[in-house]
Amino acid sequence: MPPITSHPLSRGYAPAWASSWGQDEYGPWIAFRLGEVEQCLRWIPPGTFWMGSPNDDPERLEREEPQHQVRLSDGFWLFDTPCTQALWETAMGENPSHFQGTNRPVERVSWEDCQIFINKVNERVPGLSLRLPTEAQWEYACRAGTRESRYDADVDAIAWYGENSNRETHDVGQKRPNAWGLDMLGNVDEWCHDGMRTYEPGLAIDPMGPTSAGAVRVIRGGGWDYPARGVRAADRGAVAPGYRDHIIGFRCLSSEREPGSGGP
Repeated sequence: MPPITSHPLSRGYAPAWASSWGQDEYGPWIAFRLGEVEQCLRWIPPGTFWMGSPNDDPERLEREEPQHQVRLSDGFWLFDTPCTQALWETAMGENPSHFQGTNRPVERVSWEDCQIFINKVNERVPGLSLRLPTEAQWEYACRAGTRESRYDADVDAIAWYGENSNRETHDVGQKRPNAWGLDMLGNVDEWCHDGMRTYEPGLAIDPMGPTSAGAVRVIRGGGWDYPARGVRAADRGAVAPGYRDHIIGFRCLSSEREPGSGGP
């Protein structure tokens, strides 16, 4: 397991929004409650990793090159699974998903819909400060210290995808998590905060793609109808922020800093 560096719980306190917290074999976790639904988040420490695909990866695509180092200056709390339909419905009062199920990931939600959800949850849980992860934060969390195509070579053990999904979504958290306790690949693609940046060699510090109004946004992770090639840590796509599909969901993070804000 990658080392877990300093986090808020290690300093002897939990934020006011926390409903429960602790530490297990995957590291620190914390949860918040919205109505009758409790959502767990895992601590993702700051660090440096290799983003993108190496030249010797036979599954790589051109948009995943060149592989380059990325440094993330701050740690953050990240949903341990994609957002469930239960959490979405509690916040929004409706469920747009094609494949209905309380613990299945919500889908058929646009990036713009996600912003409405985030605002509603943040209003009801002061201090939580949810947002979508940047593409770099997403890949860093997915890799959890690994450099291979997937955090486990057994794709069937870690992901619902075209070969094992029976062409539908499944309850979250049923596959083997990564070293940080995250269910990250397959089931649904996930919206990211930013758009697709062009990779360049050399170290990138807290990189972020376009965020102007209307900019296409990155989706990550692969989904229930993807081939195995599409459920890799480096795989990336981008669609318009108003787009909805029954293969796209999302997860959120909680952080004291907004992306691109600078500062210590």
